[in-house]
Amino acid sequence: MRSFLHALAGLLLVVATTATCAAQEYRNPVIRGMNPDPSVVRVGSEYFLVTSSFEYFPSCPVYHSFDLVHWERIGYALNRPEQFAALHDEHPSTYACTLRYHEGTFYALTTDVRGGGNFLVTTRNPAGPWSLPVPIDKGMFDPSLFFDDDGKVYYTRRGPDPQHNIVQAEIDVATGKLKEPLRTISNGYVMDGAEGPHLYRIGSWYYLSLAEGGSRFLHMQTIGRSKSPWGPFQADPANPWASQHISWDYPVLTVGHCDLVDTPQHDWWTVCLGTRHYNSRHFSLGRETFLFPVTWKDGWPSIRTSDMESLEVKHPTPTQHPFAAEPEQDDFSASALGKDWNVLGPAGLQALSLTERPGFLRLHGKPALSLAQTTAFAGRRQTEWNTVSTARLEFAPKATGEAAGLTVFMSPQYHYDLQKTWHDGKSVVQLVKQVSDMHEVTAEAEVEDGPVLLRVESTAESYRFSFAPEGGPWKTLGTADERQIASEIANVWSGMYIGMFALSPAGDDAAPADFDWFNYKAEAGDLHAK
Repeated sequence: MRSFLHALAGLLLVVATTATCAAQEYRNPVIRGMNPDPSVVRVGSEYFLVTSSFEYFPSCPVYHSFDLVHWERIGYALNRPEQFAALHDEHPSTYACTLRYHEGTFYALTTDVRGGGNFLVTTRNPAGPWSLPVPIDKGMFDPSLFFDDDGKVYYTRRGPDPQHNIVQAEIDVATGKLKEPLRTISNGYVMDGAEGPHLYRIGSWYYLSLAEGGSRFLHMQTIGRSKSPWGPFQADPANPWASQHISWDYPVLTVGHCDLVDTPQHDWWTVCLGTRHYNSRHFSLGRETFLFPVTWKDGWPSIRTSDMESLEVKHPTPTQHPFAAEPEQDDFSASALGKDWNVLGPAGLQALSLTERPGFLRLHGKPALSLAQTTAFAGRRQTEWNTVSTARLEFAPKATGEAAGLTVFMSPQYHYDLQKTWHDGKSVVQLVKQVSDMHEVTAEAEVEDGPVLLRVESTAESYRFSFAPEGGPWKTLGTADERQIASEIANVWSGMYIGMFALSPAGDDAAPADFDWFNYKAEAGDLHAK
C-alpha cells in the first residue's frame, strides 16, 4: 500500500532518521499547538490524521506518520476558496473533521457551522488536491462515516437535541444523499449532550464511541457495543473508557473526542484531544492531539490513568520514523504560503501577496482583526510555552489608523499587538492589548523611518514584546499576561496563534506592510510544566 500511495500521489515524504527498534516512551502531545478533534486511519503501515480548524484557512490540516508519534503536515483537505464558495458566501467555520479510507479513496467529513452544513471531500492522495464539497445535510455537527463489510455505508452525527442525541442513516458517499431518514441510535451513555460519534466493527461487535461531558474539563470518551450497527448499544460498565477526571494537578486535562486505530501488529492506540496546563487550569495553546495506548479487557477498550499523570508516556511504540524539522525561518520566497501559515477565512488570501514584491509577504491593511470581514492576517500556531517569534517589517504609515506588526491572537476580542503606526505626526511602535471590551495602548516608543525588527517572546505565564530599528539595539516595550487571553477566558475552541497583521481604514490606498522574513523558535520539552 505504501508504494501504491507514493506512486499514485507522487508524494515525497522525507524521513530524517529511522530507528532500528521501537522506543520505550514518547512525549505528548504528538501534534502540538491547536489541533483538536483528531481523526485517524491506517493505510497499510502508514497513518493519516486530520484535525479541526474553525475560522482558520486552509482548513482541516492533514498529517502523515509511520509510527503514530511523529507527524508531518502534508496538506489541508480544504485549501481552495472555491471549495467553500460551493457551499455559501459567508465566512466559514469548520468544526470536527472525520477522516476515513475505503478502497483507495480518502474521505474527510466536516461541518461549516456558518451555513455550509455537513459535507465531505474526497481524494486518492491525502496531500491533495481534494475534491469540491459533496453536501450531505444541514443541522448539527460531528459527521462520521463507517464502511461495513457488506458494502453499506453509515453516516452518523450529533442530533438536534438530548432526546435525539446521536443520529444515523445509510448514505451514498458518491452523491451525499441519505438513503433513509436519520434516526436516533443513542442518547449517550453517561449524560446528555453526547457528540463526536464514531462507529467501528471490531470482531463480531459494532462499537459506538462518543465524546461526552462537553469539550472542557469534564470531557471524556464513552463506548457501547451491539450486534447491529443500529443498536441498541450496551454501555461499557466502566465508562468512560478515556478521561482525565482524577486530578486537576495533572498536566493533561480535557481528554476526549477520541478515535481508535490499530497497527499491523494488532496493537491498539487512540488519538484524543487534550490540553496542556501550567500551574493552573488556564491554557492558551489550545486543544492539541494526544496519543495513548489502548488495552482491551472483556471486549472493552481503556487507557491507563497513569499515562495522563505526565507528558512522558512510558510505553513501547512502533518503530520510530521522525521527520526532518521544519525550517525556523520563512523568507517568503515561494509563490504560496507554507503549510504552517493560516489566514482568517478564504477571503484573507485577498489581503496578501507574495508576488507584488517578490521575497516579501505583503499585507494590504483592512479595518480590523475580524472573523466577519476580510482581514489582513497570516499566523501560525503557537506550539510550545517557550517561543521566540521575530520578523523584519518595512512599513511607512502616514495616516491615523494605519498599523502593522505582530499579534498574539486568540480571537478578535482577545489579542496582544506589537505594531508600528502613525501617531501625533510621527512613526511609533505600540503595545496594544485587547481583552474583552478593554482596548488599551499600554506602551509607546518613537521609531525611526525605515525597516524595524519586531519580536514576541513567550513563556507559560507571559509575553514580552520588543523592537529594534535595523542595525540598532533591542528595546523591550512591555509584557502581557498569558492568562488574560487564554482559551477558556476568551471562550473559544481554538488556540493561540502568533502572526503578522496590517490595519487600515483607507483600504487599497493605504501603505502596504511588507514582511521580509519571519523566524519562529520553539523550545520543546515543557520545562515549566508540571
